[in-house]
Amino acid sequence: MSSISFIGLGGMAHAIASRAVTGGHSVELIGRDPAKAKGLAAELGAGATAGTFGTVPVGDIVVLAVPYTSAVPVVAQYGEALAGKVIIDISNTFNADATGLLTPEGTSGAQEIAKAAPASAHVVKAFNTVFGHVLIQERPLDVFFAGDDADANANVSAFIESLGLRPLDVGGLEMARWLEGVGPLLMGLARNGAGTFDIALGVNLPG
Repeated sequence: MSSISFIGLGGMAHAIASRAVTGGHSVELIGRDPAKAKGLAAELGAGATAGTFGTVPVGDIVVLAVPYTSAVPVVAQYGEALAGKVIIDISNTFNADATGLLTPEGTSGAQEIAKAAPASAHVVKAFNTVFGHVLIQERPLDVFFAGDDADANANVSAFIESLGLRPLDVGGLEMARWLEGVGPLLMGLARNGAGTFDIALGVNLPG
């Protein structure tokens, strides 16, 4: 099993980290509030630890679990501390009313994060199409991901599978914009056609 570091202590970090602990991974939790990081580590148990914000994360995989508006500044602040890491960007980039994206045409949040990361780091977009409160229910779900590096993609795919989830590769990091576009789609579906946020996007493979 792998060592996984989480930068961010919100609901999605909690949900993914909970499944990671169940899957036998070593989990490090990092946030600007050390007491909150220690509290979440204690809640998760199984040897989960609290790291120090801004220092080199222990994990080979780093889950960047902060809002998109904070993601690029956080990665820039970490700088070479993220060298050689696989960075999973889970952020959504939709606007305040979830009707559009904050990023301009031709790019994505994940691509902007990749620009801010060290050249030896590899950014993979994943988990943004799953609601945290659904993810923590430990149901079998589909997780779509996109990335440019074959080894990083393989590591993220294996990590997703170890959580009891089905990884689905949608292509290179340029596809991250379309994964981020799923955010407003899910919000609209939850508010209208489904009438509930207890939903998940999945693929039905015939046969």
